[in-house]
Amino acid sequence: MGGFTRLIVFVSMFAAITLISEAQYYLPIIKHEPSKQYYTVFDIGSAAKSHVTLAIDLETNLTWLNCRTLKSISSLRLITCQSSTCKSIPGNGCDGKYCLYRQPNPLGKPVTGRVVQDKATFSTTDGGTSPLSEVSLPRFTFSCATQGLSLPVAGVLGLSPAGEFSFWRQVTTAFNVIPKFALCLPSSVFGAGHFYVGGVNSYNIPPFNGSNPLPMTMTPLKNVDSGKYVISVTSIYVDGVPLPLKPSLLEGGAKISTVVPYTVLQTDIYNALASAFTLKATKIGMSKVPGMREFLGTHTFETCFEEGSSRRNIEEFVNVPVIEIGLPGRAGEVKWRFHGANTVVRVLETVICLAFVDGGEKPHEPMVIGTHQLQDYMIEFDYSTRRMAFSESLLLHNSRCLTM
Repeated sequence: MGGFTRLIVFVSMFAAITLISEAQYYLPIIKHEPSKQYYTVFDIGSAAKSHVTLAIDLETNLTWLNCRTLKSISSLRLITCQSSTCKSIPGNGCDGKYCLYRQPNPLGKPVTGRVVQDKATFSTTDGGTSPLSEVSLPRFTFSCATQGLSLPVAGVLGLSPAGEFSFWRQVTTAFNVIPKFALCLPSSVFGAGHFYVGGVNSYNIPPFNGSNPLPMTMTPLKNVDSGKYVISVTSIYVDGVPLPLKPSLLEGGAKISTVVPYTVLQTDIYNALASAFTLKATKIGMSKVPGMREFLGTHTFETCFEEGSSRRNIEEFVNVPVIEIGLPGRAGEVKWRFHGANTVVRVLETVICLAFVDGGEKPHEPMVIGTHQLQDYMIEFDYSTRRMAFSESLLLHNSRCLTM
């Protein structure tokens, strides 16, 4: 083979590898309002495809579901105890010959099931909000539990950074794409949010596109081998004024959660935030009222207000104090800003409450950022750089995490 021909082959191979590495996969995200959980849907099965609905969890390391919801189990391949697959799964066990998996259930009692493999089918995308074509993962590893969750959810989609068998890692490994994924949680049940795995460097969510990319701010992830997505916190602000917090209160950082509905704070952090927010809110005409239970919900909020002049539209961020979390960036502190739609929740027609919860004096984590604060932001987790990236609220750009 001549030198010129070898060069063409090399360039062609490099181009193919580059194309593959930038491939991206797409699944919808749906909000289940009664439970305030988020789930995604895709197909499982070789003999007969079954549309499965799975709650999204950032700490579960192996996807599990109630296999009684599948149309056919004839194509399921049982994993043996002695296999390398079984030995590589955290929480593995053995039931005679076959591999078992025991995973704490983020939404209820722990589940145990046999580890199996079958084909998983989902869509490709180019960074947009619509699927382009179908693609299949021939041997998707998951656990076949004997029970599920409340309808419509059949199980849990594992997205933990730990281990080899979280959903995103199986996809990125099988298709040789960048080991990252992004979530855009919708604030409404009338449409679908966006779940991207792998690839491209921009997200085509109007008004953003390839020539006008969605701005993203990066911050390092702490100890991803722990199985959680945790970011360091340098400070917390209300309308630009830092809270008077002891540095030790922030040492544990903030865990990102897709199953906790509202951000949970250690008592001292919560009290400082509530006090500062109340001071700012009353100065702009909001009247403090007793704590209330969320309308048609199960959460009780301690810091509530009669809207008064702020009624001019909470969703448009008018006259609502802005909460900011200071994080380490490449050149100093960066700020993650939360505006009205993400800082308060409406409990009555004219009453809103601070959408943060007191987690007690000694919680397991001092800060857990919940889904109410994540709605309508693009959040990206990149394992190759061990960084998290976040956008501004899409509402600031007259957009949101929603495809009708």
